[in-house]
Parts: sequence; C-alpha cells; structure tokens
Amino acid sequence: MLQEKIQQYSEEIAQFAAKSHKDTEAFRLRFLVAKGIVRNLFDEFKSVSPEEKRTLGKALNELKQAAEEKYKTLQEQYPPTAQRSTQETTDLTLPGEGFIFGSRHPLSLVRKEIVEIFKKLGFTVADGPEIEDDWHNFTALNFPPEHPARDMQDTFFIKKQDGNDIALRTHTSSVQVRMMESGKPPFRAIMPGRVYRNEAISARAHCFFHQVEGLYVDENVSFADLKQTLYYFVQELFGEGTKVRFRPSYFPFTEPSAEMDISCTICKGHGCNMCKRTGWVEILGCGMVDPNVLENCGIDSGRYSGFAFGMGIERITNLKYEIKDLRLFSENDVRFLSQFESELI
Repeated sequence: MLQEKIQQYSEEIAQFAAKSHKDTEAFRLRFLVAKGIVRNLFDEFKSVSPEEKRTLGKALNELKQAAEEKYKTLQEQYPPTAQRSTQETTDLTLPGEGFIFGSRHPLSLVRKEIVEIFKKLGFTVADGPEIEDDWHNFTALNFPPEHPARDMQDTFFIKKQDGNDIALRTHTSSVQVRMMESGKPPFRAIMPGRVYRNEAISARAHCFFHQVEGLYVDENVSFADLKQTLYYFVQELFGEGTKVRFRPSYFPFTEPSAEMDISCTICKGHGCNMCKRTGWVEILGCGMVDPNVLENCGIDSGRYSGFAFGMGIERITNLKYEIKDLRLFSENDVRFLSQFESELI
C-alpha cells in the first residue's frame, strides 16, 4: 500500500544519519534522483483512487519536502571535498615533495675534471674571445700568409676589418697568444673553450667542438717537463696503469711536436672499434713552443722556453663514457643527458 510506503520512508528519512560526504551522496541517490524513491512514489500516486489522492498527495508532498530538507542539512555538515577549506584538507605534517635536480652535461663534467687536475699542478684557467682576428688565430702562431699549414684547419671566416680577416677561432691557442702578449713569463695556464671548423657533421666530427689547451713558459722548460705533466694528467683522469706513448708529429707553433696516445680504456688495449683495433687512442697534440711564436709575442726565446698541448674534450668524453656519436652532445636529448650524474654546483 502507498500509505504504508510513505510512512516507512518518512521514518527512514527522519532517522538517517551521515558520517561523511559519501553518506550524504548515498542519501541523495536513494531518495532524490530521477529514479529514486520519491519519484517512484509519485509514479504510484497516479494510479490511486480519487478518494485517496487528497490524503496521500499531502503525505507524499510532506515526504518530498522532508527528504530535500534532510539532504540540505547533510550537505552543510559534510560538504564536497573540493569545497572544503584548506585547513580541513591539507595535512601540514606530511613530508614535502622532493626536489629533482637536473644532470650536468657530460662535456661539462669532463671539462671540470680536466681543469681540477691541472689546477693541482699550478695551472690557472684563462679565457678569450671566440671571434678572432688573423693575427691571434694564425700569424702569431707561425702560420704566415699563404702558408700550407693554414689548410690544416677549415675556417669560418666572417669578414675583413682594416684589411684583417675576422673569423671564428679554430683553436684556443689564440688565448695563449693574448696571454703572452699582455704579460711576462712565467706562464702556466690552461685554456678551455669552444672552437669552430668548417667540417661535415657526422658521428666522428662536428663543425663546433670543445678544446682544452695548455701553456707553460719559463726558464729551462724541457720536453721532459711536458712528458711528466701529461703522464700525471693521464693517470689522474683515466686511472693508474694507463699506458702512454708519444709519436712524432707536426704543428706550426711547436717544435719538436708530438701526438700522445693512451691505451684504449674500452678494450684495455686488446682492440675495438674505438681504437680501430690498434689498442691505442690519440687524445692530444703537444710540443715545445716554437721560438718564432715566443718572439712574435715579445718574449726572449733565448732566455725562455715552454711547452704547449691541446686536446678535444669530446674525444676524452667518448673514452670515459663510451659515447660513439659526437652529435649526441649537441642534440639536447633528455634521455641521453639524464644518464649523467647530477651536481649541485
């Protein structure tokens, strides 16, 4: 009977107690939605006799009003989570979210390590412009005009200024020239920086790369000093037991000149693709500073001598991290960069 249902649900509404917003929502779904109890009772009301409609209609409206008022009261007690105050929903005692530190670029990591090693030997760090004139980039370093040695480096020329070629520097040796021109011996410094050469980009070459060059000028500096300096550097960077060998070579600004190889750190000297199956990998060029270079910079070559060396940071990084494609260093691929250790400084 409809009368009994109205009485039953009226008592249920009056006795309903909620403990959370979830209970409030359950009340709404039971009584007030389109297919809820109140709507179903109104559908039944359509079929009652005319004599009963007056009495049942009043009771049914009272039931609907009681359900709506009950729901409104429950909403005030337990509002939806999104509408609650920050004080009610935020637990300030919970631990905060941790900071995610980015990774240092592998070239930056290796450059820093190289600089720290030479600092232990008393070398300072010097810097200079990446856009250079012909004198500092070539002529002062024993590259006379039209000299075939200039063809060893494909240069990005920018313009002529006062009859002088202006170009992107092809090596950081130009910083050595500026240092010797502006000061007096002794000099003991390294020059890390970016250099540019007009080369086709591939897995083994790029049009820009990074170098660390070094210079030591003083009285009675010998080739033995050069060898011991570089031997110490290799043992510190690649570990004790790394073998070293020097091969005669040619550079316009040093005489005698040599290229230095180390035993391959990947295959331990047994032969692999990195060392072209020889067991040795070239890492730098070096030599005694040519007297002409000293004289060009205003230094008495009869009193002073010195040595210089230069290495590519990319080549060193390849060996330390076994990276086979130089293009990865400049593509900013986060998947590649995130593999390297993070540092706060």
